[in-house]
Amino acid sequence: MVIVRYTRIAVVLHWLIATLMIGNVTLGLSVDFLPDPWIRSVIDTHKATGITLLGLVLLRLLWRATHSPPPWPARYANWERRGAAIAHVGMYALMLALPVSGWLHDSAWKDAATHPMRLFGLVPWPRISAISNLEPTLKETLHTLFGVWHRDFGYVLYAMVMLHVMAALKHQYLDGEPELQRMSL
Repeated sequence: MVIVRYTRIAVVLHWLIATLMIGNVTLGLSVDFLPDPWIRSVIDTHKATGITLLGLVLLRLLWRATHSPPPWPARYANWERRGAAIAHVGMYALMLALPVSGWLHDSAWKDAATHPMRLFGLVPWPRISAISNLEPTLKETLHTLFGVWHRDFGYVLYAMVMLHVMAALKHQYLDGEPELQRMSL
């Protein structure tokens, strides 16, 4: 059986993005359980990783737009192909919406002016000035709203990633398709 694989760049981006997403979720969810002296550092790392993920997802989308993915295995039903296509669009939209909503949330933070954002402590990163320059009461309202969006986008993305993983495992182990090999180096 010939296995038609994704390109090496697509595979590396897929697994790099997946690994960073898992790490960033862990950072984000751990904040409530950490001692106070660690919180600022963990939040800053979460923000830097989120911006890095935004760049990697944009790179992945550019790669996908210029390099066709391998065809679906012939045994996949039409509903599976349509469902996978819809799920992929949804996951990409959420992988963009999540860091953007986090960036909006951070830009509306009341203490943003006194805590400059630096990616991994090295690269200065701007806040979104249209948000950070708003009147304080409106900014606080938006900070709350963007925080809710960020949290909710995250939960929807977690659910979609779980479906993605379950579908890949179903194809691999129940259908006998070399699905995992298509996304391996």
